[in-house]
Amino acid sequence: MPDPEPWTPPDGSWASSAARRRNMQAIKSRDTKPEQVVRRLVHAQGLRYRVAAKPLPDLRRTADMVFRPAKVAVFIDGCYWHGCPDHYVPPKTNVGYWSDKVARNMARDRDTNRRLGEAGWTVLRFWEHESPGECASAIGAAVRRNKHST
Repeated sequence: MPDPEPWTPPDGSWASSAARRRNMQAIKSRDTKPEQVVRRLVHAQGLRYRVAAKPLPDLRRTADMVFRPAKVAVFIDGCYWHGCPDHYVPPKTNVGYWSDKVARNMARDRDTNRRLGEAGWTVLRFWEHESPGECASAIGAAVRRNKHST
């Protein structure tokens, strides 16, 4: 039986090679290490939340942690995917595609913040490199503050 032909990306594809495609597909969109550490610390405070949930049913966006009664949505953003001002490094290959993707992510983040804010939600965004303890403390304070104000 002859060997199958190696995979090649279609013209105009975001995958510049089969190896790049595998690497990009392996990147997790939820349950990342920074998320898990922060969730564990928040849970230890006695707070309960939804994971990877939509804060608003009509908004096609999911937050990493959602505290519905307190109306708090938490996002732990990856430095590369969300354009961290301290750690973002522009891509070296397929520059147009990846730079545009990050710019679209940043625009979507701003739109999400605006729409949730207009609906009365507190939006907390943290970078993946921030101290998990400080993130968990800020989340706990916001949830307790919002629970007592409702």
